[in-house]
This record gives sequence, structure tokens and C-alpha cells, in this order.
Amino acid sequence: MKILYDGQIYADQITGGIGRYFTNIINRLPEADQPTLTTSYRRNKSSYPTHPNLQIQEFPNFRPHQIAHKLRGHYFRWRNDRQSFDIFHPTYYYLLSQTAFNRSRRPLVITVYDMIHELFADKMTPDGTIANKQAAILAADAIICISESTKNDLLRYFPAVAPKIVVTYLASEFKQEWADGDEKTPAQPYFLYVGSRAKAYKNFDTLLLAFAKVVSVNPDVRLCVVGAPFNEAEQRQIAELYLTERIQHYQYASDTHLAKLYRCSVAFVYPSLYEGFGIPPLEAMACGTVVVAANSSSIPEVVGDAGILFDPKAVGDLADILLELLAAPSKRDLLIAKGFDRHQQFSWDKTAEQTVAVYRSL
Repeated sequence: MKILYDGQIYADQITGGIGRYFTNIINRLPEADQPTLTTSYRRNKSSYPTHPNLQIQEFPNFRPHQIAHKLRGHYFRWRNDRQSFDIFHPTYYYLLSQTAFNRSRRPLVITVYDMIHELFADKMTPDGTIANKQAAILAADAIICISESTKNDLLRYFPAVAPKIVVTYLASEFKQEWADGDEKTPAQPYFLYVGSRAKAYKNFDTLLLAFAKVVSVNPDVRLCVVGAPFNEAEQRQIAELYLTERIQHYQYASDTHLAKLYRCSVAFVYPSLYEGFGIPPLEAMACGTVVVAANSSSIPEVVGDAGILFDPKAVGDLADILLELLAAPSKRDLLIAKGFDRHQQFSWDKTAEQTVAVYRSL
């Protein structure tokens, strides 16, 4: 098969779950397949796929819109004159060429990652994602959802597309041996938070409130945060809770550093109100720490009985769980063992195999 991947997400993100998803799929395509990835420019060459037949076609950035029609012409001449594809699988809900999805002349596969913009519309800044996603979904010949939760949420808005949906879970390539480096970790016992905090549904404020209760009982514990710098509102809340000296912040950690931060933590805490899948809990399990995660959306599908699920609105419950883990090493050992087993149930090989089956069905 010849598969065209519109690589908009590689231009938009330096790192991110969607890029990892496509990289792992393309890396595992059958050797006879011929994938082509288009992008506007390379922001992080190390994140690109490495299939032996992969062609990467770079185009100038297609913005601003006033000059986009000229660049679209260049794009379509290349696509129509030089290449013939069996499957078209864009990486996101809008294309490098800024053209409509229904103009595709080949079977179109769309991956729906979540329904965050629809479910939390009142908390999101309007950016056109909802309309673009709708157009992609309605034009698609097949729709891949990354969890049963995402599938169910999609069907709330688009019940007619049910026959087109296939669920393929994600995975994590993290390995415990990645944690053997000499990177620094907090000297005190610590809980770990990883990822974005910018959106309200990430529920980071609940973790801060719970951690303040933990510190009132055990002042030696720390919270380690990996992600973007704290904004003014976060700095203010941290100061008001007297946590400034008890939080250690790593803005951007390499995969090996992150693996060590996972492994050395008392637990990884994942308080999000909504995730389309949620790869970080699998990363934490693979590296050998306890997962404490919100009992919401797709997260129970990922964690199963290998972690501790909590009501993401219950600050006191979360604080009690964290205090219990500090006091009960034997409970941690049991959950860590379950986590290793759970992690092995998800693999990028399965994801790629199921994705290729979708392509072949078209």
C-alpha cells in the first residue's frame, strides 16, 4: 500500500502524543508498504518515523492565508502528478494545504483522539477545531478512536458514523532500563505530575489542594512537576498554599530523565477530568511506580486494577491516598507489580497491526 500522511501535527508540535502515535505506526508498517509524510518544516527531526520506504516531502509553510492559494497549487501538483496513493491518513483535523477533507480522491482515515473541545466548549478558547473536526469526521471513510470512551463521546455528537468506527488503543515505548541514568531527582520522597496544566480539565489545582493537606501531615514530602513554567495564577495558588519551597519543577525532561523521575517517585498522580486515552499512566507503570489516577473518561480503561482510581473532585480522598502510599511500602510493591503486567497489555505493534487492518479494509 501507498499511504499519504499529512504531517500537520509535526509542524505544530515539537513533542506530543499525536506525533508519537503516528511515528510508532509508520515505523511498524509492513516493509512492502510505501508511506509518505508531508510537512511544512521540521521542528524536531528525532521525532520523525524511520520506515525504510518512507519519503518525507517538505513544503513551505502554508500560512498566512493570503498566499496559501499559491502554495496549495504547488502541493496539489506534487500530489497529483508525482504520487498515487491508496490511503490518505491526516495527522490532525486540518491539512497543510488548508483544503477541505471532502476533496480527497482516496479513502480517508481520520483518527479521533478525544472530544475535549466539544465537552469543555465553555472552557476552551474558540479556535476552529470543532468545525474542522466535524468536517473531517463527516468526510472520513473510516474513523479510528483511541479508546472506547472516546468512541462513546464521538457517538453522542455523530451517531450516524457508528459503522465507520474502529477502536485502537495506544501504548508506551518507555522501558524501566531507561531510568538507569545519572539524571537528578528530588532528594526527598516525592509525588510526580507530568504534562500540560494549561486547561482547566487537567485539574492541577485539585492536586495542589490535596498536596497541601499531605504536607500538613508530612512536611518532608515534595511534589515534582514536569512541564511548562508556572503561570501567574499557579504561582499565586502555590504561594497561598505555602508550597513554594515544596515543589520542584523540571520544565522539559528527556525521556530517560522522565523515566528516572517516574521510577524514583512515591507515585505518579494523574488528576485529569478527561483524556482521550492517557499515555503517561502507561509510562509510569513501565518505569516501576504507582499510578494514582482520576476515575474519569478513558483513564480506567488504561489503568484497570493496576493503579488507584479516585474521584477527581474529591480533594480529601486524593490526600488520603497519597498519605497511605507514604506509609505503606508493601501496597506500593503490589501495585508496581500489577502495573508492569498491565503495561504489557498495550503495545505499538498491536496499534500498528490494527491500523493497517483499517487501511486494508478500504
